Amino acid sequence: MYRIEIKGPRELQNEVLDKELCSACGACTNLCPYIDMVAGRAVMIEPCNLSEGKCYDFCPRTYIDVPTLDNDLFGTYRSDLRIGSNIMVIKARARDDEIKSAAQYGGVVSALVTYALESGEIEAAVLAGASIDQINPKPTVVRNRSDVLQCAGSKYIVCPTITEVLEAAKKTTGKIGLVGTPCQVTSVRKMQASKFETAADKIGLVIGLFCTWALLPQAQDYIKDLVGSVNLVKFDVPPPPANMFIIETETKKVEVSLDEMRRFIMPACNVCFDMTSEFADISVGTVEGAADWNTVIVRTGFGKELFRQAREAGIIETAPLEKERLDHLYEASLNRKKKVLKEMESKKISCLIIREEDRSKLLS
Repeated sequence: MYRIEIKGPRELQNEVLDKELCSACGACTNLCPYIDMVAGRAVMIEPCNLSEGKCYDFCPRTYIDVPTLDNDLFGTYRSDLRIGSNIMVIKARARDDEIKSAAQYGGVVSALVTYALESGEIEAAVLAGASIDQINPKPTVVRNRSDVLQCAGSKYIVCPTITEVLEAAKKTTGKIGLVGTPCQVTSVRKMQASKFETAADKIGLVIGLFCTWALLPQAQDYIKDLVGSVNLVKFDVPPPPANMFIIETETKKVEVSLDEMRRFIMPACNVCFDMTSEFADISVGTVEGAADWNTVIVRTGFGKELFRQAREAGIIETAPLEKERLDHLYEASLNRKKKVLKEMESKKISCLIIREEDRSKLLS
């Protein structure tokens, strides 16, 4: 449909790294000895003269060919410009008390990954796990229920999860899963569509998270200053109008103005068009005003079947997502697209490939 020019590391440097558009997904840093992750950004530590490279091809900030990715995944271009292709949008939650206790909200992600592992749909999965300091997350390969529970809970500081994806695929005989943010999901789908040979065909389940921003690793020093040496339990961002970033420790809860935390948001997040992980098999977010539920968007046939099996096995329970909440999701996602597209136009960033009629609608 579109002719994409695959470029190399020099163009990655010029078009992404120099412009602070790196999303720290980790796709490029486990491919090449010349690129490493430093302070939440990919850095070219040695020059490389390849004219074409996986680093450029897999990066979610070089180009996103929406029509082609849609066709590869869903067999057709999206009919829903607001949240992308979808089979159903509902709310759901885990039924297992241990998962609900460990999870941030409804526990659907942990429940689905655990079910996929135990049912043999996947052999392993890559998640954002807890680091020693419980602040900066780290890419973690999970293979059982216990591993999954150790990774439960929302992570707000950026995690280069994709650094482990291809490595995990090489070390397993079966399929692997991924839980990732929109940029990470896009990177994996670009890998699967790439002309370069990778192990990405072994990625069997992609669960995408709703996301509007991630914090730079530098936020850890600010957080440590606020809470001291006590052990962290979790972070949370309550729904509007709270405008708060909550840091919960074993002994206290600290509330920080969200405006104060915004200075740590990654610059690349300001040009992310995708709020709901539109290229995932299943996308999962919160339900505003219902902290023990998740909003779930089932997108692919595989995602639909896995979700059906998990529900019938009693792993999750579901309910209709109320119209006002669904309308709010549509509005929030569409408004973000409009805002980001205008930001990209103003900065002459042309990595997003969409139909011209859709571009016109969003810019009108």
